[in-house]
Amino acid sequence: MVHKLEFLKQLAHGVTAQFGNSCEVVIHDLTKKDLDSSIVYIENGHVSNRHTGDGPSGIVLETLRSDPAKVKDKLAYLTRTDDGRILKSSTLYIRDEDGRVAYIFSINYDITTLLAMENALHGLVQTEPEEDTEEKDSGTPQTITHNVTELLDLLIEQAIAKVGKPVALMNKDDKVAVVQYLNNAGAFLITKSGDKVSTLLGISKFTLYSYMDKN
Repeated sequence: MVHKLEFLKQLAHGVTAQFGNSCEVVIHDLTKKDLDSSIVYIENGHVSNRHTGDGPSGIVLETLRSDPAKVKDKLAYLTRTDDGRILKSSTLYIRDEDGRVAYIFSINYDITTLLAMENALHGLVQTEPEEDTEEKDSGTPQTITHNVTELLDLLIEQAIAKVGKPVALMNKDDKVAVVQYLNNAGAFLITKSGDKVSTLLGISKFTLYSYMDKN
């Protein structure tokens, strides 16, 4: 596995040398016990303001929660940095000899300036409104986080937004929906996340676990 990691580092350096300072490559080590520092190597970390030793992204938790046999590379999707820049990202899953995902190799290219140029050019060449034209990608870019605390807060925010009402107005079914969303996203792999969610929702740890088991 050491040789595989060294190869991935070599590959990361080659990719960023080819595509320049706007291209970031991040390697997450999923063989580590400590999720708080899953990033073991990063090139051009200024793109997302992350460093070696920082914590996982949401996609890392999704991978850990998923059946390894069903995990597939995710290519050319959008992410967003905490300062609002848009990245075109690809995530490659590197497996060990037993077929388990050992490393995540992520490429993030800052396309913020390119999008601005595209919009400017579109305005110049457009001849009439295209009211029926759908956006190429209507999905909301996933926010890149720096540590597990930020990631848990983001997942909780997404879960509450999906339910569509503040916690104070939630009924039991709403709270079940929040817990199941977080469980499916892998949030409960984060240390002490159960305590935080239980306190937020005003339920016991026993109730939390029962909500996780509901279909």
